[in-house]
Amino acid sequence: MKHDDWLNLVQQNKAIAVIRAPSFLIGEKIAKSVAAAGMKLIEITWDSDRPAELISHLRQELSDCTIGTGTILAVSELKNAIAAGAEFVFTPQTNFDLIAIALNRSVPIIPGALTPTEIMTAWNAGASSVKVFPIQCVGGVSYLQNLRAPLGHIPMIPTGGITLENAREFISAGAIAVGLSGSLFPKTVIEHEDWNEIQHQAETLLRTLKSI
Repeated sequence: MKHDDWLNLVQQNKAIAVIRAPSFLIGEKIAKSVAAAGMKLIEITWDSDRPAELISHLRQELSDCTIGTGTILAVSELKNAIAAGAEFVFTPQTNFDLIAIALNRSVPIIPGALTPTEIMTAWNAGASSVKVFPIQCVGGVSYLQNLRAPLGHIPMIPTGGITLENAREFISAGAIAVGLSGSLFPKTVIEHEDWNEIQHQAETLLRTLKSI
């Protein structure tokens, strides 16, 4: 996927469902629930149960969605994720080797960074966009606004503390998209296997972001 295609895709969708699946079946159910709501960007974290198999399966089952991975820490993990069909990659850190490999394979990579120096370093290394993580720990929306003043040319995707209630604020503050996990599919909802509620949560999120 080309750099501009990734940015257009993210800006159109505005939200990424970040799924850390305790089991293959639960991961599949969550992904299909958010997809039914209209979410098109789905991240399966690499510390999920059988992540490679789950990514490959969802690529076949959810052809209208773009399926990627996250929590990639090592070169071997990245190569296995790409081999499984991951269409984008999030990492919690900025690793030059990971960025170079992803770019060579034409797979968008979104490294994690927090400070202005880290964000600039990731962007200059070739990041497709930058994951600002964990955003809520350092001021949330106000921190993003302050970052955007000098670094407005860098496309940022905040994660870590994004909720249905504040997602719109982050987009309005200049984020090209947001990543949601726990707030989109709460632990109690998953324990009760209430997939309709997860779909409802995702629909609520999309309605909130649609008018921006």
